[in-house]
Amino acid sequence: MDIGALFDWDGVVIDSSAAHEESWERLAAEEDLPLFEGHFKKTFGMKNAIIIPNILKWTNDPAEVKRLSLRKEELYREVIQETGIEALPGVHDLLKFLQDQEIPCCVGTSTDRINVETIMDVIGVREYFAGIVSSEDVSHGKPDPEVFLLAANKIDRRPERCLVFEDAHHGVEAGLKGGMKICAVATTHPAEEFTDAHMVVNRLSDLDYGKLLALFD
Repeated sequence: MDIGALFDWDGVVIDSSAAHEESWERLAAEEDLPLFEGHFKKTFGMKNAIIIPNILKWTNDPAEVKRLSLRKEELYREVIQETGIEALPGVHDLLKFLQDQEIPCCVGTSTDRINVETIMDVIGVREYFAGIVSSEDVSHGKPDPEVFLLAANKIDRRPERCLVFEDAHHGVEAGLKGGMKICAVATTHPAEEFTDAHMVVNRLSDLDYGKLLALFD
Protein backbone atom coordinates (compact mmCIF):
# COMPACT_ATOMS: atom_id res chain seq x y z
CA MET A 1 0.00 0.00 0.00
CA ASP A 2 1.09 3.59 -0.58
CA ILE A 3 -0.19 4.57 2.90
CA GLY A 4 2.05 5.56 5.80
CA ALA A 5 1.40 5.71 9.55
CA LEU A 6 2.94 8.43 11.71
CA PHE A 7 2.88 8.06 15.47
CA ASP A 8 3.22 10.64 18.15
CA TRP A 9 4.89 8.92 21.08
CA ASP A 10 3.75 10.05 24.53
CA GLY A 11 0.04 9.53 24.97
CA VAL A 12 -0.25 7.33 21.87
CA VAL A 13 2.26 4.49 22.13
CA ILE A 14 2.88 4.94 25.85
CA ASP A 15 1.30 7.03 28.57
CA SER A 16 4.20 8.67 30.34
CA SER A 17 2.32 11.86 31.17
CA ALA A 18 2.61 11.19 34.90
CA ALA A 19 6.36 10.61 34.54
CA HIS A 20 6.79 13.80 32.52
CA GLU A 21 4.76 15.84 34.99
CA GLU A 22 6.77 14.40 37.87
CA SER A 23 10.04 15.24 36.10
CA TRP A 24 8.97 18.89 35.70
CA GLU A 25 8.02 18.99 39.39
CA ARG A 26 11.39 17.51 40.38
CA LEU A 27 13.27 19.96 38.15
CA ALA A 28 11.40 22.94 39.57
CA ALA A 29 12.14 21.80 43.12
CA GLU A 30 15.78 21.07 42.31
CA GLU A 31 16.29 24.49 40.70
CA ASP A 32 13.94 26.40 43.04
CA LEU A 33 11.86 27.59 40.07
CA PRO A 34 8.11 28.32 40.03
CA LEU A 35 5.41 26.21 38.35
CA PHE A 36 1.87 27.47 37.83
CA GLU A 37 -1.18 25.26 38.31
CA GLY A 38 -2.13 23.46 35.11
CA HIS A 39 1.31 23.99 33.55
CA PHE A 40 1.60 20.42 32.35
CA LYS A 41 -1.69 20.17 30.46
CA LYS A 42 -0.97 23.51 28.79
CA THR A 43 2.47 22.43 27.58
CA PHE A 44 2.08 18.70 26.88
CA GLY A 45 3.33 17.86 23.38
CA MET A 46 5.48 20.99 23.09
CA LYS A 47 9.27 21.10 22.90
CA ASN A 48 11.18 21.93 26.09
CA ALA A 49 12.91 24.73 24.18
CA ILE A 50 9.50 26.40 23.83
CA ILE A 51 8.13 25.49 27.26
CA ILE A 52 11.02 26.77 29.37
CA PRO A 53 11.36 30.34 28.02
CA ASN A 54 7.89 31.02 26.60
CA ILE A 55 5.43 29.21 28.89
CA LEU A 56 7.22 28.74 32.21
CA LYS A 57 9.31 31.88 31.59
CA TRP A 58 12.23 30.47 33.57
CA THR A 59 14.98 31.88 31.34
CA ASN A 60 15.66 33.19 27.85
CA ASP A 61 19.35 32.30 27.89
CA PRO A 62 19.86 29.57 25.23
CA ALA A 63 22.58 27.77 27.20
CA GLU A 64 20.45 27.72 30.33
CA VAL A 65 17.38 26.56 28.40
CA LYS A 66 19.43 23.67 27.01
CA ARG A 67 20.83 22.77 30.43
CA LEU A 68 17.39 22.73 32.03
CA SER A 69 15.94 20.77 29.13
CA LEU A 70 18.60 18.07 29.31
CA ARG A 71 18.24 17.81 33.08
CA LYS A 72 14.47 17.53 32.77
CA GLU A 73 14.88 14.55 30.42
CA GLU A 74 17.40 12.92 32.78
CA LEU A 75 14.85 13.21 35.57
CA TYR A 76 12.16 11.78 33.28
CA ARG A 77 14.27 8.68 32.59
CA GLU A 78 14.90 8.33 36.32
CA VAL A 79 11.16 8.35 36.98
CA ILE A 80 10.59 5.74 34.25
CA GLN A 81 13.27 3.51 35.77
CA GLU A 82 11.55 3.84 39.14
CA THR A 83 8.00 3.22 37.93
CA GLY A 84 8.35 1.16 34.73
CA ILE A 85 6.35 1.60 31.50
CA GLU A 86 4.13 -0.47 29.19
CA ALA A 87 2.65 0.07 25.75
CA LEU A 88 -0.91 1.40 25.79
CA PRO A 89 -3.78 -1.00 24.97
CA GLY A 90 -4.01 -1.84 21.28
CA VAL A 91 -0.53 -0.62 20.34
CA HIS A 92 1.01 -4.02 19.61
CA ASP A 93 -2.05 -5.23 17.69
CA LEU A 94 -2.18 -2.08 15.56
CA LEU A 95 1.52 -2.17 14.77
CA LYS A 96 1.29 -5.85 13.80
CA PHE A 97 -1.71 -5.10 11.56
CA LEU A 98 0.15 -2.26 9.82
CA GLN A 99 3.18 -4.48 9.37
CA ASP A 100 1.01 -7.22 7.82
CA GLN A 101 -0.51 -4.63 5.47
CA GLU A 102 3.01 -3.44 4.53
CA ILE A 103 2.20 0.05 5.79
CA PRO A 104 5.45 1.62 7.07
CA CYS A 105 5.45 3.43 10.42
CA CYS A 106 7.50 6.34 11.70
CA VAL A 107 7.54 8.14 15.03
CA GLY A 108 7.06 11.92 14.93
CA THR A 109 7.49 13.37 18.39
CA SER A 110 8.61 16.32 20.49
CA THR A 111 10.31 13.81 22.78
CA ASP A 112 14.09 13.39 22.80
CA ARG A 113 15.39 10.50 20.69
CA ILE A 114 17.10 8.78 23.62
CA ASN A 115 13.78 8.60 25.46
CA VAL A 116 12.01 7.03 22.47
CA GLU A 117 14.76 4.51 21.73
CA THR A 118 15.07 3.48 25.37
CA ILE A 119 11.35 2.82 25.73
CA MET A 120 11.05 1.18 22.28
CA ASP A 121 13.29 -1.60 23.54
CA VAL A 122 11.56 -1.82 26.93
CA ILE A 123 8.11 -2.36 25.37
CA GLY A 124 9.35 -4.35 22.34
CA VAL A 125 8.17 -2.25 19.39
CA ARG A 126 11.40 -1.19 17.67
CA GLU A 127 10.96 -3.69 14.81
CA TYR A 128 7.72 -2.02 13.71
CA PHE A 129 9.15 1.44 13.08
CA ALA A 130 11.15 2.38 9.99
CA GLY A 131 12.35 5.60 11.59
CA ILE A 132 12.12 8.24 14.30
CA VAL A 133 11.82 12.00 13.93
CA SER A 134 12.41 13.55 17.34
CA SER A 135 12.97 16.95 18.93
CA GLU A 136 16.59 17.03 17.77
CA ASP A 137 15.57 16.75 14.11
CA VAL A 138 13.28 19.77 13.82
CA SER A 139 13.65 23.53 13.94
CA HIS A 140 9.97 24.13 14.66
CA GLY A 141 7.93 22.13 17.17
CA LYS A 142 4.26 21.23 16.87
CA PRO A 143 1.84 22.76 15.87
CA ASP A 144 4.25 23.37 12.99
CA PRO A 145 3.95 20.37 10.62
CA GLU A 146 7.71 19.95 10.18
CA VAL A 147 8.01 16.84 12.36
CA PHE A 148 5.32 14.95 10.44
CA LEU A 149 6.51 16.13 7.02
CA LEU A 150 9.98 14.83 7.85
CA ALA A 151 8.48 11.57 9.12
CA ALA A 152 6.45 11.10 5.92
CA ASN A 153 9.59 11.69 3.87
CA LYS A 154 11.52 9.19 5.99
CA ILE A 155 9.11 6.40 5.02
CA ASP A 156 8.81 7.65 1.41
CA ARG A 157 5.13 8.53 1.59
CA ARG A 158 3.28 11.62 0.40
CA PRO A 159 1.80 13.61 3.31
CA GLU A 160 -1.76 13.25 2.04
CA ARG A 161 -1.32 9.46 2.13
CA CYS A 162 -0.30 9.45 5.78
CA LEU A 163 -2.39 8.87 8.89
CA VAL A 164 -1.21 10.59 12.06
CA PHE A 165 -1.98 9.09 15.47
CA GLU A 166 -2.04 11.93 18.01
CA ASP A 167 -3.32 12.70 21.49
CA ALA A 168 -2.46 16.42 21.76
CA HIS A 169 -4.16 19.40 20.15
CA HIS A 170 -0.83 20.79 18.96
CA GLY A 171 -0.11 17.50 17.24
CA VAL A 172 -3.52 17.30 15.59
CA GLU A 173 -3.01 20.82 14.30
CA ALA A 174 0.45 19.90 13.00
CA GLY A 175 -0.90 16.90 11.10
CA LEU A 176 -3.75 18.90 9.58
CA LYS A 177 -1.34 21.64 8.50
CA GLY A 178 0.71 18.92 6.81
CA GLY A 179 -2.32 17.78 4.83
CA MET A 180 -2.58 14.42 6.61
CA LYS A 181 -5.43 12.33 7.96
CA ILE A 182 -5.72 12.35 11.76
CA CYS A 183 -6.70 9.67 14.25
CA ALA A 184 -6.99 11.35 17.64
CA VAL A 185 -6.50 9.20 20.74
CA ALA A 186 -8.31 10.53 23.81
CA THR A 187 -5.68 9.68 26.41
CA THR A 188 -4.78 13.28 27.28
CA HIS A 189 -7.90 15.23 26.27
CA PRO A 190 -11.60 14.27 26.08
CA ALA A 191 -12.72 12.75 22.78
CA GLU A 192 -15.29 15.48 22.18
CA GLU A 193 -12.55 18.12 21.99
CA PHE A 194 -11.08 16.60 18.80
CA THR A 195 -13.58 18.10 16.40
CA ASP A 196 -11.08 18.43 13.54
CA ALA A 197 -9.79 14.84 13.55
CA HIS A 198 -10.89 12.35 10.88
CA MET A 199 -11.23 9.61 13.52
CA VAL A 200 -11.36 9.69 17.31
CA VAL A 201 -10.88 6.71 19.63
CA ASN A 202 -10.57 6.49 23.39
CA ARG A 203 -7.71 4.01 22.97
CA LEU A 204 -6.07 2.26 20.03
CA SER A 205 -7.68 -1.02 21.04
CA ASP A 206 -11.02 0.55 20.00
CA LEU A 207 -9.86 1.07 16.39
CA ASP A 208 -11.85 -0.33 13.48
CA TYR A 209 -9.10 -1.23 11.02
CA GLY A 210 -11.52 -1.28 8.12
CA LYS A 211 -12.59 2.31 8.79
CA LEU A 212 -8.95 3.27 9.20
CA LEU A 213 -8.08 2.02 5.71
CA ALA A 214 -11.30 3.50 4.28
CA LEU A 215 -9.97 7.00 5.03
CA PHE A 216 -7.76 6.55 1.97
CA ASP A 217 -10.36 5.16 -0.46
